[in-house]
Formats: sequence, structure tokens, C-alpha cells
Amino acid sequence: MIKKVGVIGLGTMGQGISEMLAAKGLDVVVIERTNERLSYGMSMVEINLDKQIEKWALTGTEKKLILSRIHAAITYEELASCELVIETISEDLEAKKEVFRRLDDICKENTILASNTSTLSLTELASATRFPQRVIGLHFIYPVSKIDLVEIVRGLKTSDDTFAQTKYFVEEIIHKNGIMVFESPGFVTTRLICLLINEALHVLEEGVASAEDIDNAMRTGYSFQHGPFEMADRFGLDSVLAAMENMFREYGELKYRPSIVLKKMVRAGHLGVKTGYGFFHYDKDGDRI
Repeated sequence: MIKKVGVIGLGTMGQGISEMLAAKGLDVVVIERTNERLSYGMSMVEINLDKQIEKWALTGTEKKLILSRIHAAITYEELASCELVIETISEDLEAKKEVFRRLDDICKENTILASNTSTLSLTELASATRFPQRVIGLHFIYPVSKIDLVEIVRGLKTSDDTFAQTKYFVEEIIHKNGIMVFESPGFVTTRLICLLINEALHVLEEGVASAEDIDNAMRTGYSFQHGPFEMADRFGLDSVLAAMENMFREYGELKYRPSIVLKKMVRAGHLGVKTGYGFFHYDKDGDRI
């Protein structure tokens, strides 16, 4: 039974995953590189909980209980007692491999090591460990607390036991809908949504319609919660670009080549919600201005 989970990286996805796990009654250990990044990530978790209180979706007591289950640290040794560790750092293959090397030294042999990667190879990540059979993908969808889907991704050497335990964890412990995906760049959700975002960028670049009108068209016409540009802002434009470049490199097909508009935005440091400015403006709480 998985009762204690580690989360490495307290960016947007790490925040959402940590909060969701704690709300499900699990003990969570979150790891960041510095105390500053750790403090910022935890403050964002608290801000999100406060928003839920304002909407009557949560009580003050429940907020305190959730926060009490999240233990923040900057040393990997704190993960030694976890039954499952989920890596959520940026889409950098070498950085992720280094994380898995460190986990391999610290965690118990039967600890499941999972990655939230959306485009990188689980098999290559697993090659950095002594026990590749325990490495698996757990791709959560933003916003984690509201989206009930999790892609459970099998690498080449992922064992049946690791998959079975992970599927049980997803469906019976955190009560989300788990779909099995065999390793492929972008899996299902990232592969399809990035193509939508990239095509929306081409439509914008051609002057067919404004970013606001394109988003309105998809929200109203197809019942999207967010249009493609606001989705990109919330994912992080740097993350979208990294995903597109990884898929373009892996598949070699022109449809995965990222729009020049996306590259310009990232080069300018306009990354979306995380910087306050992307295709739209956002306040410090991540709300549209």
C-alpha cells in the first residue's frame, strides 16, 4: 500500500500533484533545489488552497490538514521512506536522468520511480538506474485537481508488477482514470494538444484571427475550458516549446515543428502564467487580468 509519496520539483505541475496527493490523505515529501524555490512553490500551493476557500470548495480546517501532510525539503535523503517518487522537473533529459541516478542510490529497491514527463523516453530515463523495471510514467494533466485522467506509461523494461501497483494507486488510492500508454513521444494527450496549440499559432501568425477570438471560438464552439492560447500560457510556453521540439526531433515530421511565434515568445521571456505575461496578462495569483 502506497501511503507516502515523494514529489521532485515544485513548479506548476509539482504544486498541483502535491496538493492533490495531500488532499487524498497521503503524506507527501516535496523536494526543490533551493530554499527560495521551495518557499515560492509552497506559497503557490497555499494561494491555490485559499482560492478554493473563497469559492466555498474547501474549509480552513481542510486547508490546514492538506498543508500539514506536505513536508518540504531540499535533500533527497528525505525520500528514502517513500513507496513512490514522482519526478516533475523541466523537460531536460540529462537533468531527469541525474534525478533518477540519485533516487536509485537513496530509495529502497521496491520503491516505484515515476516521471511526469510528457515527451521524453521512459526507457532512456530508466537506463540511468540499476532497476529499470521499477521505472514508469505518470503523466498528470493540468489542472491536476480537476482533471481525472492520468496516462500510465510503460517503458521497455517496466515490469508487470510495477504497472499493476501503479494502476492500483491511480485508480483506487487517488481515484483517477488511468489509461495505459506504451512509450511514444508525446503519448496521447501531449501529442494531440500540442498540435492544436501549434496550429492555433499558425492561424494567429497568418492574421486569420486574434488570440482572444481564436480562444473564444474553441471555448464556445467546442466546449473547451480554456482556449489553445490560454492553455499554452498555463502549461508554460517554454514547456510547450520543449515538447514540440522533442516530438519534432523524435518523429521528424513537419507538423511537429514549433511555430516561430512560440520561439519568439520564449526567447523574450514571456512564458505565460509563471512570468505574468504570455499571450495574455496574469496577476501574481495566476488569474487573467
